Amino acid sequence: MRRLGSELRQRKHLKVIQELDAFPKVPESYQETTASGGTVSIVTFLFIGILILSEFQYYRATDIQYNYEVDTDADNKLKINVDLTVAMKCQDIGADILDLSGATVEGENIKEEATFFELAENQKEWLRKFQKMKSSKEGYRTINEVELFEGSLPTAMPQRDDLQKQSSRQPDSCRFFGSFAVNKVAGNFHVTVGKSIPHPRGHAHLSAFVPATDYNFTHRINHLSFGPRVPGLISALDGDIQVTQNNLHTYYYYIKIVPTSIKMLSWRNELKTNQYSVTQRSRKIDHAGGSHGVSGVFFKYDLSSILVRVNEVHRPFWQFLVRLCGIVGGIFATSGMLHSLVGFLVEKLYCCKKQVSKTESVGDNQNSSIANHHVTNTNDLNNQPVVS
Repeated sequence: MRRLGSELRQRKHLKVIQELDAFPKVPESYQETTASGGTVSIVTFLFIGILILSEFQYYRATDIQYNYEVDTDADNKLKINVDLTVAMKCQDIGADILDLSGATVEGENIKEEATFFELAENQKEWLRKFQKMKSSKEGYRTINEVELFEGSLPTAMPQRDDLQKQSSRQPDSCRFFGSFAVNKVAGNFHVTVGKSIPHPRGHAHLSAFVPATDYNFTHRINHLSFGPRVPGLISALDGDIQVTQNNLHTYYYYIKIVPTSIKMLSWRNELKTNQYSVTQRSRKIDHAGGSHGVSGVFFKYDLSSILVRVNEVHRPFWQFLVRLCGIVGGIFATSGMLHSLVGFLVEKLYCCKKQVSKTESVGDNQNSSIANHHVTNTNDLNNQPVVS
């Protein structure tokens, strides 16, 4: 009796579970297969397979995550990397750095090299490709993402390949380059007329011996970055060229430096560097017209208190499963509705054609009956006897 009662309870529980089945099974004898349904099924399976492969490739790729926090590392030095060419001779201009704390990087710590402003053919080709690549990056002058240049093109300008041709000429420009550490406070790096000289009250350049007719601050920024140099990291001002026809002209670059920490999956250690956004201003100096100032190129920088952490991460597996279920279920539901709609339209069209054919057939039968009746009446008249 106990065993019988246990079996009855199990059957009762099983029946309750069966009643909760949300996926009712249709007997095969009630199912009808068609050629159109088979065609839709084949197309659906192919489409699902293509989307599953593309979704798997999307899952295998990585995402870049950005987190923001307060930068508490204010004790370390700020490293500046600069490579700037100005269309004036080195003996007529000087470069140095001055920050708000009063510390100055002397001019002799910045390397100078006499060079030609006109680029060699290999350098022109590199610059053309580099500027084309940069122009494709929308908003590259703002802090929007870490631009890592991928490809065979180097991010540094190559050396000239026409040194023998240029050996007979005198250099017409000066290249300032180097990496130097400054205090982690606001400051400015500038190139102006005359060499920097010590001054008890501040900062001065000895420009009295350079005639104004020799001024020309047409310049090319080969590279400007803050922090450790990252291979492939594109800075906002790299490759920019400014040309002026005025002897007295000044250029200002207002730079906002954002400390950035980058951690890629292929890297062993986290890299601490800086991004920056820049606003550019330039104007002609005309003392007679009230536009005063000092001719030169000025980079005025300030540091943000926000640190950006950039991490490369894999996409989660649960997201892959959810997207996969959505793809499969959505395509099955959509294909079923489309097949039903097409079948309904075909059936309606077939019924309309059948109805028209039936109507035409009835009309033909009626016309045939009328014609036969007319022939019969004519024969009857011909068969009647003639009364004289």
